[in-house]
Amino acid sequence: MKLDRLPYSPGILMDFYEEGLAALGAVCERPWHDRLEVLAEGRAAKLWNPDGTFQSAELQFVAPDATGARDAGREVFPGCPLTFGLSEALRPEPLALERVELAGDETRLHPPDPAALERLWRGQFPDTVRWRLDAPLTPDRHFSLVALARCEIQAIDQQWTLHRVAVSLPDGERDEDLARHIGFARAVSRASGSPDWPAPVPAQWVVMLHRALEQELSGELAVIRQRQAARLGREMERIDDYFERYERELTARATRSRAALDADNRLAAAKAEHARHRADQVARHEIVVVPHIDGLLLVAEPAWRATLQLARAHQQPSGIAAHFVARARRWAPLAPVPG
Repeated sequence: MKLDRLPYSPGILMDFYEEGLAALGAVCERPWHDRLEVLAEGRAAKLWNPDGTFQSAELQFVAPDATGARDAGREVFPGCPLTFGLSEALRPEPLALERVELAGDETRLHPPDPAALERLWRGQFPDTVRWRLDAPLTPDRHFSLVALARCEIQAIDQQWTLHRVAVSLPDGERDEDLARHIGFARAVSRASGSPDWPAPVPAQWVVMLHRALEQELSGELAVIRQRQAARLGREMERIDDYFERYERELTARATRSRAALDADNRLAAAKAEHARHRADQVARHEIVVVPHIDGLLLVAEPAWRATLQLARAHQQPSGIAAHFVARARRWAPLAPVPG
């Protein structure tokens, strides 16, 4: 789920700076409605000085309609590097893994109809030829991982986006419904009977989140890639036209003079320079996405555990355990589906 950007508001941003810098140990004072005086050392001063030496600064929060050149070290404006630096400084290191257990929906206390479960399975895994419940459904908890991620898209036009993505564990499938509605979910209030939380597996979770972000950004990247390709095509055409004319001129000179060896050397150098310019333009038009994970939440929610006998075409039936997540009306296999 791509989150909308908040509109730029100097007053709200000044509150964020004052509270954030104070949390890092700085001393702040407002001498005027759009200015913030800061005395910083250590962690807070690293926003300006990498070594954390003492820094005295007066920050000005410019109006939304202000024009002209900006001083990124002393002015706060939309997309200001100081804002990103402060946000990252406030992020705990290492990143904390929060946990929450969601309350169940009272309308889903009874096991679903097996016929409906089979239809949903076949809709999710259409190549299934045989499906059977081996035992009655039992109440269980299903786990998901929700992440808040900033994505820097480094291209000709630099930009960033903020996303909330959710993946089911352990299969790693995106759960767009959970990502969209996690803010409205109701948490369990009891202090006892906590679920048996799965152990963190950072290597697997990173792969799952990267895959989810790739799917999330596919539409946006397609537009950027199309624009980059058009610009790259124009640059390549310009470079090719220049060097083709230059090589024709060198060839014509060689036929009119006796310095054929010198012309051959120049022609070889021109071809090498031509290739270098083309490679340079390809590198300049690369698209790089750098994700920054700002929050991790492990979610437990009610689900139905099932033991199934499955078979695909030309294969013997085999058993598998899976969760049926009633909220999302989807199956989450607890092991790879055979076949």
